[in-house]
Amino acid sequence: MTELLLFIAGLLGGAVNSLAGGGSFIVFPALLFAGVPPVLANASNTYAALPGYVSGAAGYWKSVAPYRDRLLIYGIIAAVFGFVGAELLLVVSDAQFSLVVPWLMAFAVALFIFGNRINGALRSRGGGRSGMKALGAVLILVLLAGVSVYGGFFNAGLGILLLAFLALAGMSDMHAMNGLKLFISSTIALVAVVRFVFNGTIDWYHGSIALVGVTIGGYIAARLAQHIPAQWIRVGVIIYGIAMTGYFFWRAYA
Repeated sequence: MTELLLFIAGLLGGAVNSLAGGGSFIVFPALLFAGVPPVLANASNTYAALPGYVSGAAGYWKSVAPYRDRLLIYGIIAAVFGFVGAELLLVVSDAQFSLVVPWLMAFAVALFIFGNRINGALRSRGGGRSGMKALGAVLILVLLAGVSVYGGFFNAGLGILLLAFLALAGMSDMHAMNGLKLFISSTIALVAVVRFVFNGTIDWYHGSIALVGVTIGGYIAARLAQHIPAQWIRVGVIIYGIAMTGYFFWRAYA
């Protein structure tokens, strides 16, 4: 039953990661239920999510192709600061971080809802001045660095934070945003997993069962998402994000 639970949780988590982000909210509790200690469960969840991120990004490749000029800079920032986040996990407890998670989630959902409006206001304020545009571009990359640290430290909620970042970066095509989100998530998870391997903080048996489910669920959902209206996905992301924010506030403060 434990193995079946982890596999089903992986299927659902991989699908949610591809469509909206937040699949770790399914996989991480399942690992805890299976008896994996919290720190190991957190690192093992990142390991389980990695192939799903990669397979999901492959499914969105046609939508990402018009934005391939962003891949290099986004990838470098994600790798460097994702590694920093993984280092932090090894010295800070999950119990301490759990009090901060709901506030980060609330911030991320608000950014996702109002990101396009904020971005438009910043552009109009800039009045076409190159200095303002350059400052805006730098601030966007600083935001990505912060999100990458978060992702390397605590994978849950990374997808929603990345969608919020991409909305602030001026994107509105949900399929392309999901593809870039999964590419960045793949990079962060890869460097984090490498760090966790060297520290021995991955439960290979339970994590691998979840990994198989996540990989299958992520790829299937990414392929099907091409036939779902983008507005439906956006509304689903907002509803899901609000629900997960409420859940984390309840877990942390109830």
